Amino acid sequence: MIARPKALAAALALALAACAVNPAAPDTRPDGLMVWPDLLERERPEPTASVRYGEAQMQIVDLWLPAGSGPHPTVLMVHGGCWQSEIADRRIMNWIAADLRARGIAVWNIDYRGVDRDGGGYPGTFLDAAAATDALRAHAAEYHLDLSRVVAIGHSAGGHLALWLAGRPRLPADSPLRSADPLPIASVVSLGGLPDLEEAARPPGSGCGTEVIAQLTGGRFDDTSVPRLAPLGVRQVLVNGVQDRIIPAAYAEGYAQPMRAAGDDVTIRMVDRTGHVELIAPESDAWRVARGEIEKALGR
Repeated sequence: MIARPKALAAALALALAACAVNPAAPDTRPDGLMVWPDLLERERPEPTASVRYGEAQMQIVDLWLPAGSGPHPTVLMVHGGCWQSEIADRRIMNWIAADLRARGIAVWNIDYRGVDRDGGGYPGTFLDAAAATDALRAHAAEYHLDLSRVVAIGHSAGGHLALWLAGRPRLPADSPLRSADPLPIASVVSLGGLPDLEEAARPPGSGCGTEVIAQLTGGRFDDTSVPRLAPLGVRQVLVNGVQDRIIPAAYAEGYAQPMRAAGDDVTIRMVDRTGHVELIAPESDAWRVARGEIEKALGR
């Protein structure tokens, strides 16, 4: 069952607080920063259509289709929530998806089984994200979607999955996550992402904790942690909040250094007076930065 907005806001706040790096710290934010109810309790826009790619509850995609006949430039969107379906689902991204739709950009907002769902974890969470992504190609003609330069954007754990999806051609030949013809992704915008799972698995870890990494990877990093797939060969932009307490900003530079050394083009955009929520709030400075990077990647 999908929670109502107020219940979802409360559940998300409690879940992330429970995973905090320092449980003794007060559950407050620096002055002026958003908290989850600021986003989740506002009126939520609705997608144009929903498309199933499997029978499980979370095996679904929401399509946000702009006006006009197309072909529409297209963004692949991946939600976060510490890879756990009870913390968040695709609807947490509705507000920025609606913002892109209003600007003439189609959004393919995917969902997937988290580690807390039957069939989630390794390999299910990854196989779901891959199947949802490849379903975009199957429906492109029907909805007049331009796939010539797909931009993947992900928030928090979704930042990891967005980068991982771009790296699928680099998966080891013997990986059960590998497929023959993954949808090409031209560039990635990660919003407070957590792509280096090996670093995230080391105590004290991130705001998601360390136990979830073991559930997600099954102890395998060669085909789950993005730095192991370097170079991805696509431009990567990491947008992070200076005051983010869930995914500390240091994770961005820690990821970028080895990726650049491997030959990848990685840009870091640090946004002041920004925590974790602002990254997906359409009125925020952080989203303006991210949207600009998306439009740049789409050639607009």
